[in-house]
Amino acid sequence: MRSNDSDGGDGRRRGATPEVFDRALLKRRRERALLKVAGGAKMPDFLLTWVAADMVDRLYVIRREFPKVLNLGAHTGVLGRAIRALDGVELVIDADPALGMLGHCAGPSVMADEEALPFAEGTLDLIVSGLSLQFVNDLPGALVQIRRALKPDGLFLGTMLGGATLRELRAVLMEAELEIAGGVSPRVAPFADVRDLGGLLQRADFALAVADTDTLTVTYPSMLELMIELRQMGAGNVLVNRRRVPMARQLLMRAAELYADRFSGPDGRISATFEVLTMTGWAPDPGQQKPLQPGSARTRLASALGTVEVGAGDKASGKI
Repeated sequence: MRSNDSDGGDGRRRGATPEVFDRALLKRRRERALLKVAGGAKMPDFLLTWVAADMVDRLYVIRREFPKVLNLGAHTGVLGRAIRALDGVELVIDADPALGMLGHCAGPSVMADEEALPFAEGTLDLIVSGLSLQFVNDLPGALVQIRRALKPDGLFLGTMLGGATLRELRAVLMEAELEIAGGVSPRVAPFADVRDLGGLLQRADFALAVADTDTLTVTYPSMLELMIELRQMGAGNVLVNRRRVPMARQLLMRAAELYADRFSGPDGRISATFEVLTMTGWAPDPGQQKPLQPGSARTRLASALGTVEVGAGDKASGKI
C-alpha cells in the first residue's frame, strides 16, 4: 500500500502540498461567470488578450514549427485561437478544469486539471498557459508534469499573475479592516515572485529557463467596479482560509474611500496594477545550446567595453 506521502508518479509528494486554493470553488466560480455570459454579459478578457498577443510575438521570434500544442487552462479559448493562427501549428488542444469554459473554445478540447495532466510523456511540441497556474496549489509538481509531456526540445511558455498584482486593492482592504475590525483576514490570493520562477523551472528539469515580468495599469470608475470585474472573470477570493461571510458594507465603503483618495487620477478614475510573469523553458535535448562554463570565454568583457581590467582590491584607473 502506498503511503499518503509517497510519490504518485507525477513528481509530486502526496499529502505534502498545502492546500492554499480551493480548486473546486474556483471551478464553480468560472462556471457561474459563464452563466452571465450566456445571459448576454461580456466576460472581461483584456488580460488574456494582452497575454495572447505577447505570446504570439515571442513565438514569431523563435521561428520554430510546433505541430502539436496544448493550451493549458484555456479559459474561453482566447489564447488557443491566437496560437492556431501561427504557421507550423497543426493541432491545438484546449484544456481546462471547467467544462463550460471549453464550450467557448474553437477546437479539440479536454476537461483536465492543471495539477493532473492526462497526456503521455513526450507527446507535445509546445505547451502554453495563460494566467491559469497562479491558482495551482502544487506549482513545482505542475511544472514537472508539463516538462514530461513535452517532446525533447519542446517549449513551455506560460504566464502567471505576479506579486505586484492588485497591490492597491490589497493595501486599502488591509488598512480598512485593521481600522474597523482590528485585524486582517486573507482576502486576496498570494502571488508568485519572478525571482523564484527561474529556479522552479530549473528544478522541474527545464533547460534554458527564463522568467521575466511586465506591468499593466488599468483604470476603473471606482473600486467597486474593479471588484465586480474580478468577480466576472471568476477571479474572486478562492483561498481555502478565506473568511466565509460577506464583506461588511462599512468595510467595503471605507476601503473604496481609501482607494479613491490614494490611487485616483485627475479624471477621478482609480488605477489597478496587474503584473504578468512569463516563464520560458525547453525540454532537455542533446542538440540544444549549452551555457559556457565559467572562465571559458575567449574575449574579455573589459575589451568589449573599452575599459581597463582592474583586479579585486586594486584602485580603478580605466575610463568609464
